[in-house]
Amino acid sequence: MKHYKDLNGAFFGTEGEIPSGCTEVTIEEINASNLVTNENMFNALSYSEKRKLNYPSIQDQLDMQYWDSVNGTTTWADAIAAVKTEHPKP
Repeated sequence: MKHYKDLNGAFFGTEGEIPSGCTEVTIEEINASNLVTNENMFNALSYSEKRKLNYPSIQDQLDMQYWDSVNGTTTWADAIAAVKTEHPKP
């Protein structure tokens, strides 16, 4: 299957006839475009949405808290602080 970009910049793959005005693209070009799109979507999120995506799962946080209490460590607090530092409140 070959991959193409139409006049609007949308990607598609086909083994059939290519519509007029389309240009062939590589998988690498598609992946690069998707990466930029994903980065732009992430950057458009609010700080709280970014934090939600980056916090460890509740199960992992509870496990960290348990082992912190057993070992006298600060793994959980460090993990939460790192996310808050990376995505500060405006």
